[in-house]
Amino acid sequence: MGTPANLHSVSLSSPTAPPAAGGPTRVLEVVGNAIVGGMENCVLRLIEQLPRAQFAVTVLCPCESRFTDRLRALDVDVLTAAMPDDPPWASIMTTCALVRAGGIDVLHAHMPNAHLLAGLVGKLCGKPVIATVHSRHVTPMDLEVHRLAGTHLSVVCRHSHLHALSMGVDAAQLSCIPNGVDTQVFRPRDGRHGDGGDDDLRRHFGLAEGDPLIGFVGRLSPEKGPEVFLRAALLLRATLPRARFVLVGDGPLRASVQQFIERFGLGDAVLPAGVRDDMPAVWRQLDVLVNTSQSEAMPLALMEAMASGLPVVASHVGGVPDLVDSGATGWLTGPRDAEAVAHHLAQLFQTPGLAARMGAQARARAVARFELADSVRRTAALLAQLAARGSGLRAAIGAVPAARRSANAKLTP
Repeated sequence: MGTPANLHSVSLSSPTAPPAAGGPTRVLEVVGNAIVGGMENCVLRLIEQLPRAQFAVTVLCPCESRFTDRLRALDVDVLTAAMPDDPPWASIMTTCALVRAGGIDVLHAHMPNAHLLAGLVGKLCGKPVIATVHSRHVTPMDLEVHRLAGTHLSVVCRHSHLHALSMGVDAAQLSCIPNGVDTQVFRPRDGRHGDGGDDDLRRHFGLAEGDPLIGFVGRLSPEKGPEVFLRAALLLRATLPRARFVLVGDGPLRASVQQFIERFGLGDAVLPAGVRDDMPAVWRQLDVLVNTSQSEAMPLALMEAMASGLPVVASHVGGVPDLVDSGATGWLTGPRDAEAVAHHLAQLFQTPGLAARMGAQARARAVARFELADSVRRTAALLAQLAARGSGLRAAIGAVPAARRSANAKLTP
């Protein structure tokens, strides 16, 4: 199992590891954050599913956290280094040393700060870099790094793909690989609520079969709109008196959420449940997911909910319309529109059989379009393609006579 290590323990004089003839492609995953959120879960699932015979993965993170613990549980090597938006020279130098010592074939970066570090290192070491954009827009930093360092941009939804093209990114340097969900792990519950013995949230409220449990799953932060969810809960007190509401997640608005609950007397109806590591069990307890985000690309929570057979009520932003077939698998609403959210939730539970029908269609759509294995297969193909292209370029450079190469040589760390 991988052990904790700081990147600056890597020797700057480490020689370049010889290429592994016929061995696995060596990948350095550079992750710009270390919380356990949607992006980080995408990375975890990718690393877990990449074939070990074809890929050897090392991960670089900005700090130790629950995320790095979960990475090491996958038996991969994890290193840490400072990764601000303006990376220190020491991080650049030692990452170069890591790439050379580890014989890294391709770097795969997540988040703009990681894109910058990986782009600089890839440029200095002559290695290809994939910069995966998990947000709905390509940032100005992403574009600058792409233009200066030649990174290959990979986006996760059609909205992001169109935005990148509109910003002048060459289609040959751009891929669209949607996130995926393991539909065998995330699947509808068998039978009635409570049959599986994992209904702690429903027991908290004393819910009977047929009483709706309505969920918000995400970071408690402004862009996710938890206050919109709470306002919808307030509006539904009279319309759906037996409905109960749970927020799964944590973040900077935790205190504000609790204050809202206390101010409006919602303590008997709303539970802030914190971060959960047993999401398949959580989904089996819910009857619907509400997504109130102001900005999304391809949210994993929606995909997991749909694979688990739940209808969704979600903001019409970013790549969400790629997921939700409004009127069939749930509904799309305007961002921050608590009244529309409340209206559709009331419609869902006041129309006999509607929740079950929409949930079944949501499951079918997730299985048909957003299977994790397909996302991993496409990412693996891109990693292998760029690694092979990088090897071919290095071989071509190696064939140039030494005298010509020395005349054009540049100093690198």
